[in-house]
Amino acid sequence: MIAETSETSLEELNLDSPQVLFSILQSLRQQVASEAEVTFNLWKQHIHRPEFLVSALNLAQYLALRRHDLRSLQAALMPWGLSSLGRIESRVMPNLDAVMATLQVICGTALTQQQNRPPIESFFEGSRLLKKHTEELFGMNCNHRRVRIMVTLPTEAAIDYELVRKIVQRGANCVRINCAHDTPELWKKMIDHVHRAEQETNACCKVMMDLSGPKIRTGQVLRPTDKKRVFRGDHILLSRCESQNESPSDEAIASPVENFQTCCTVPEILDLLTTGATVYIDDGKIRTRVIDTQHPLPNGELGILLQVTHASPKGVKLRPEKGLNFPSTVLPLSPLTEKDLSDLDFVAIHADIIGYSFVQRSADIKLLQQELDQRSAGKVNRPAIVAKIETAIAVSNLPELIIHAAGKQSFGVMIARGDLAVEIGYQRLIEIQEEILWLCEAAHVPVIWATQVLESLVKDGAPSRGEMTDAAMAERAECVMLNKGEFIAEAITILDDVLNRMEAHQSKKTPQLRALHSW
Repeated sequence: MIAETSETSLEELNLDSPQVLFSILQSLRQQVASEAEVTFNLWKQHIHRPEFLVSALNLAQYLALRRHDLRSLQAALMPWGLSSLGRIESRVMPNLDAVMATLQVICGTALTQQQNRPPIESFFEGSRLLKKHTEELFGMNCNHRRVRIMVTLPTEAAIDYELVRKIVQRGANCVRINCAHDTPELWKKMIDHVHRAEQETNACCKVMMDLSGPKIRTGQVLRPTDKKRVFRGDHILLSRCESQNESPSDEAIASPVENFQTCCTVPEILDLLTTGATVYIDDGKIRTRVIDTQHPLPNGELGILLQVTHASPKGVKLRPEKGLNFPSTVLPLSPLTEKDLSDLDFVAIHADIIGYSFVQRSADIKLLQQELDQRSAGKVNRPAIVAKIETAIAVSNLPELIIHAAGKQSFGVMIARGDLAVEIGYQRLIEIQEEILWLCEAAHVPVIWATQVLESLVKDGAPSRGEMTDAAMAERAECVMLNKGEFIAEAITILDDVLNRMEAHQSKKTPQLRALHSW
């Protein structure tokens, strides 16, 4: 997404000289401004909100800046007590101008061209806009914590008001309703409980409804009578599910078959697979590659033969209704299914925010906006959109997604780290989630840090040390999402404490030098 090369070799220059540093920065600024102007002019036609123009320009400037490898320049600026440009995301040009103005003072009379120092308000304009856009998405902050907390509601929230009240009272700023589960009648009861809890606790809590998107899952599973688990080297036959509405049993069915067999609930995907393509099952617990795209099935049809390349040494149970991922295959699927369009009739009226699953291209954003326009007639404010970044394509198209969405309405980005990790690999997830945070900060767009935050605490009542560190890292986002679980109330309290503690030490990427009292 962000290039790491530069045409200029900084190592060949005398970076000990402030005059040389000024010259490099001057050239860099001119190049960034020129490249950003071209990008910004292409984007302007898609921006209908004048207040987003400043953010879009800064995003274009940030993308232009990050096409260069600036590490040598950063190191050369540090001995002069200057910004190393490491926290430039929300204020690209003001930061460059401030460094250049100070360099000019250091150079004294050696430079004749006057470099204007940016006014203080322009230097902090990006932070102000990010705060403004966050409040537009999540509402005014009813507590002293900068980072919001989002909580996924279980089905019980429709009948157990005290559970909802406890969630809101403990500090949840937003609740998430997963439209893959339950019914509009139950969703309405959940929302009514949230609004009642807001009134009784004098709190603020938005409602995000998460559209299901295409559910690419395994169907009914057949297993050989002598095998219960899949091991590395085994084969799996993947066929087309006859109906997406079929309800398979929870367990694999023993059958006199030679290999494990299952089907794909979105059968057209199988036509896109080629030999050597990777297929992941159950969040990557089972990893396979295609070795035959025309393998005969017992019913006479042709299916896909997969060879297991990764599984636990103890084996993994192949179960129905588990996710299928195709990391090396481009899937030209619409993110809005027939169910999503039906659900939108309710969601467009009752939700404050819409979680958009499987969004990958700017055309996907336009599609949802058109559907909302048809259903929001007479409604003053249509719901905000949160794009769930789940695939490599979505990552590479993130700037365009931001422009087409935030250019028209309130918008946020969710780092859906579960699916994203399976799609791009866990090692790469670590750097990509950082780049998403940086890119969104450059566009002054709020980010939701999601998937398995404090999962052991939520499910079992005790967090791991790794989970606590992850929760602390999440402070750099604008919102952190917790999943449903028996100990959700306790998890909200602990996350609230962690976020408050971290805010005293860190704001986005900037350390806060609070006085230390531990020694």
